[in-house]
Amino acid sequence: MGRNGEETIPDQMEAIPLLTPYKMANFQLSHRVVLAPLTRQRSYNNVPQQHAILYYSQRTTNGGLLISEATGVSNTAQGYAETPGIWTKEQTEAWKPIVDAVHEKGGIFFCQIWHVGRVSNSGFQPKGQSPISSTDKAMTPQIRSNVIDDVAQFTPPRRLSIEEIPEIVNDFRLAARNAIDAGFDGVEIHGAHGYLIDQFLKDQINDRTDAYGGSLENRCRFALEVVEAVVNEIGADRVGIRLSPFACYMESGDSNPTALGLYLVEALNKYGIAYCHMIEPRMKTLGEKSECSHSLVTMRKAFNGTFISAGGYVREDGNEAISENNTDLVAYGRWFISNPDLPLRFKLNAPLNKYNRETFYILDPIVGYTDYPFLDIEA
Repeated sequence: MGRNGEETIPDQMEAIPLLTPYKMANFQLSHRVVLAPLTRQRSYNNVPQQHAILYYSQRTTNGGLLISEATGVSNTAQGYAETPGIWTKEQTEAWKPIVDAVHEKGGIFFCQIWHVGRVSNSGFQPKGQSPISSTDKAMTPQIRSNVIDDVAQFTPPRRLSIEEIPEIVNDFRLAARNAIDAGFDGVEIHGAHGYLIDQFLKDQINDRTDAYGGSLENRCRFALEVVEAVVNEIGADRVGIRLSPFACYMESGDSNPTALGLYLVEALNKYGIAYCHMIEPRMKTLGEKSECSHSLVTMRKAFNGTFISAGGYVREDGNEAISENNTDLVAYGRWFISNPDLPLRFKLNAPLNKYNRETFYILDPIVGYTDYPFLDIEA
């Protein structure tokens, strides 16, 4: 492989489970290693930048699946500095050369569409208003490593009225349309990690007493309305969703996460979406593994489409998950940041570059972004 990141996986080597082909909806994947959605905070003024062309193309293999960083659906969706959006024409146009670069190398590219809900403060909101949510309960101030300090303090949110909810659903629909117009192959709806959709799903947050609160059916209503709107707009084969029923990130716990996860995947089946992307129960805020009695296996078995697992995987347990049919694809985050040629390194069982947390969210367009070295095949 040259310095330009062109990658060839030697055909003569015996394929490992992660490197076997797979058909996801109408997309033929050459391997099962997925670039997870990773916030990098280098989209100045919420507009994707030219340096993202190199970042994503470095991590593209022919037939590989990439999921973009979380991308805001509206001007109320923001909670972090310099994250991209896709609600304006300028943003949509800015995504086009990035998507083109991925396609030129044969990659399949989905855009993760996102609303942070109450994980925000008035400084990120239009006219300094309060962020919106399923609730008016404020989040506890948090000191979170590697994230800019001014989102550690959260403005108390404003509870959405029933009449306003269709407007937010429509924001997701329009963002999905813009993503397709930008050239993306599909979208992943971000329903995880304590952001807006998860704020409706989880009973630790959702304290509503109307049609969007209380029972499982009611708490899942908003998420499924978003899915339905997006499916109707761009087609089910172009839609995925990310969920984290077991995660408590951003104070988003649930009293019965297994029931929540099962209800969701069974409800999603009727829409025939391309994939469901779930976070392992072992996932921690800092990404370290821990033993856990919960499992995604029951949800994987209940879901009819492609199942993607994420959460602290390495090469060995990724191969094991595929071999044991516990998932179809495995998403990698931190290791894909520091190893743009991660599928090749897995193929060769080569050493991995260590990642540097201190550069995950800095504004530099090169350092910690596009300067991680590729494997020297000749060496």
